[in-house]
Amino acid sequence: MKTRRHFLSQSAAVTSGFYGLNCFLNQTGFSKDKPGKKAKEDSGFSYGELVPDPYKLLDLPEGFRYRILSKTGDRMGDGFKVPGKPDGMAAFDLGDDKIALIRNHEIGHSGFKTGPFEDNTKLPEGFDPSLIYDGGRHGAQPFVGGTTTLILDAKTGKLLDEYLSLVGTDRNCAGGPTPWGSWVTCEEPADLTTQWGDIHGYCFEVPATAKQGLVKPVALKAMGRFRHEAIAVDPRTGVVYLTEDRNDGVLYRFLPKEKGKLEMGGKLQALKITGKGKHDTRNWPGGKVTFPIHERVAVEWIDLEDVESPKDDLRIQALNKGAAMFSRGEGMWFGSAEHVGEDSIYFACTDGGRDHLGQIFRYFPGEHEGTEREAETPGELELYLEPNDTALLKNADNITIAPSGHLYICEDTSGDNHVRGVTGEGEMFTLAKNRLSKGELTGVCMSPDGSMLFVNIQNPGITFAITGPFV
Repeated sequence: MKTRRHFLSQSAAVTSGFYGLNCFLNQTGFSKDKPGKKAKEDSGFSYGELVPDPYKLLDLPEGFRYRILSKTGDRMGDGFKVPGKPDGMAAFDLGDDKIALIRNHEIGHSGFKTGPFEDNTKLPEGFDPSLIYDGGRHGAQPFVGGTTTLILDAKTGKLLDEYLSLVGTDRNCAGGPTPWGSWVTCEEPADLTTQWGDIHGYCFEVPATAKQGLVKPVALKAMGRFRHEAIAVDPRTGVVYLTEDRNDGVLYRFLPKEKGKLEMGGKLQALKITGKGKHDTRNWPGGKVTFPIHERVAVEWIDLEDVESPKDDLRIQALNKGAAMFSRGEGMWFGSAEHVGEDSIYFACTDGGRDHLGQIFRYFPGEHEGTEREAETPGELELYLEPNDTALLKNADNITIAPSGHLYICEDTSGDNHVRGVTGEGEMFTLAKNRLSKGELTGVCMSPDGSMLFVNIQNPGITFAITGPFV
C-alpha cells in the first residue's frame, strides 16, 4: 500500500479562532465556519496553521472553537466533585438530541487529593459501600479512580448534567466503547503485587444509558488481570481486543461466551505471528528482527491460563508461548479508514519504533474470527504508521476514528503535546496543541455525528469540546 506522509507546518498566526475569555468563563456556544478542504498538492491535507490562543489553553486552526465542559474540582450534579486526571473517553448517542460522554480518571489509592469526595481518605457518611469497588482494606483509604458521565446537548454542546458513574478503581487510564452502548474502563495499576493491588488490574463496564448515579462495580475478571490500557470491540463478532501498557507487553483477545455479555466470562488469548516465535514488533535499534511497514502478516491466537495471576506475569506466560511483543500498547479503536473501506482494529504503541517515538498498528479480523474455521482466513497484522520524526508524531496515546475515516491521535510527551491527525490517504496533519501545560492530551473522541471532538488536558484537568469545519 502506497501512502504519503506530510508534515504540515503549524507556525504562529495573528488572528484568533477562539471564543477566548468568554468561552473560558461563561462556556458559551459554538458556530461553524466553512468546510475543510484539500490544501495544495505539495502540502497534502490541512486545516490550516494553528492560531495561538490568547488565553493559552488550546491552539487550533482558524475557524475552530473550543468550549470548556468541565474542570477538576467543579461541583457535579450529584454533589460530588469532578475528579482529577481525566483520561480515556467515548461519546454515545442517547437520542432526543443528547450525548453521553463517559470519561476515565487516572487516579486511585494515591489520588485522594483530587478524588470526588470532600475527604477522600474515607467514604462520605451514609455512602452505600456496595457502590464502591474498593472502599479501603487493611485500614487503608478508599481507591477513588473511576469514571464520570457528562450529558450534553448534541446540537449546542452545552453541558446538561455531570455525575460520578464508577468509583473505587485504580488508575482508569483508557478503555473503549462497545457496540451495545457501554464504556469498558480499564485499570492500569502502578503495582499489581502489593496488598492493595491484588484485587485491581481489571476491566469494568459502565452503561451509557444508566440513570444519574453510580453503577455497581463488577470486575470482568475473565478479561485478565494486568496493566490494562484500552479495548476495542468488533461489532460483527463481539470479540474484544485489549492493549497492555508494558514495554514488553502483548496484544490480547477476549472471546466472550455470549456476545455482548462480558460478565458471563470467556476465553483470553494473545496474538502470535504465524510461523514466528516471540516476534518483536518494536523495531528498536539493536533488535534481532524488524517488523515491516505496510505489509500484512498472518497471525494466530494462543490460549492463556491463570488469567488472574497475582504475580503480574500474564504477558510472560504469553511470550513464553510465542506471543508477539509490543511496546506500551495504549489507545485502541475499531473503525475503517475512508480509502480502505475495510474495518480493522487500530492501536497505538507509545514508544515503539526505531527512535522510540511510537507506532500505530492495524489488526484485520479474519472472516471466521474466533471460530473453529478461523485458520481458513486468519487475521492479519499491519504496521500502519511509524514516522520516527517528532515533527510528525511523538508518543501516540489515546486514539479515535472520526466518521470521516480520519484517525486522531493524542500525544503523551514531556514537551509540547498535540492532537495529530491522519487522513484516509495517509496524510498527516495537526489539529490542536496544548498551550496550557506540558501535560498530556487524553481522551480524544468524536460525537456520533462527527461535529464535535472531545479532548482533555490531563493536568490540571480540563475537558474540552471542539467544533469547526471537520470533514
